[in-house]
Amino acid sequence: MPAATVAGRRIRRLGSAAGRGWIPAGGWIAMDLRKLKTLIELVESSGIAELEIQEGEERVRISRSFARPQPAPGAIPAPAPTDGFAAVPPAPAEAATALTKEPEGHVVKSPMVGTFYRSASPGAKPFVDVGDEVAAGDTLCIVEAMKLMNEIEADAAGTIKAVLVENGQAVEFGQSLFVIG
Repeated sequence: MPAATVAGRRIRRLGSAAGRGWIPAGGWIAMDLRKLKTLIELVESSGIAELEIQEGEERVRISRSFARPQPAPGAIPAPAPTDGFAAVPPAPAEAATALTKEPEGHVVKSPMVGTFYRSASPGAKPFVDVGDEVAAGDTLCIVEAMKLMNEIEADAAGTIKAVLVENGQAVEFGQSLFVIG
């Protein structure tokens, strides 16, 4: 059965036949169970790993763990090629040319996980293009996270040397978005 942590206490889910939802392993807590159930459903449906909310004296943290996929019992790893040839890793010079280099300059990184958008709406002109002059505080793009549009601003003045992400692409925390020179 899935378990979660609420206000520092481990809780477990009772079957729907019990009709009680989530109950602390060590006893009841003084919170509206309907609200708690809604929060748990939000965590389950959204795919987020943890949610923490505080209202007055009440504080709730709901976290979940993701199970690692286990190999099927009796699964046999694929045999190595038997044609006498082994895969040879590329030479260091080849590997160096295979990597794309970012232009030198100040790199603007994503402050959050989300979806990268170059313009305020589909079909609108992008906030910035390569070659545009920007000042500190100018909007460079939008990163959508949990249905909220977050404007990402330049933290340095200069010229946009490169846009490192495609419009509509998912970005990670700390991923390079722009190079300003």
